[in-house]
Amino acid sequence: MKYWLLKSEPDVYSLDDLKTEGTGHWDGVRNYQARNNLQAMKKGDLGLFYHSRSNPPHVAGLCKITKKAYPDPTAFDPKEKYYDPKSDPDNPRWFCPDVSYLCHFPEIVTLPAIKEVKSLSDMVLVNNTRLSVQPVTASEFRKICKMGGLELPPGGLKNL
Repeated sequence: MKYWLLKSEPDVYSLDDLKTEGTGHWDGVRNYQARNNLQAMKKGDLGLFYHSRSNPPHVAGLCKITKKAYPDPTAFDPKEKYYDPKSDPDNPRWFCPDVSYLCHFPEIVTLPAIKEVKSLSDMVLVNNTRLSVQPVTASEFRKICKMGGLELPPGGLKNL
């Protein structure tokens, strides 16, 4: 199992939106490094759902990868906001996994609070706040969950 941080602007797609949908497509990513991270995701991986461009930016809760990345259909449709005329269905550039809602944290975990924790100083988020999809270590994931007030179930993260 791997762990990820997935960023979204809450006015575009929030954790509440994912909760309402239950499962959604993590589409519209148009950065090659983030795309590579999406392609590395496997069904069952866990994600921290991060609200960027909020005041303050924060981790709001958890999501789970429910389907590995497949070609992002928004890249092929000229009516879509994330249309890419250079993306070809036979040789796609952009991919999206499906994610499902797991939970909201009892307390949000703000970026300033994360930056104050010495054990999180190597976290990608702390050193590259612009990357929209990024890996998270198991210990970073556990620490953020704890900071958010989430009690992990017996057996740890595998039971989420």
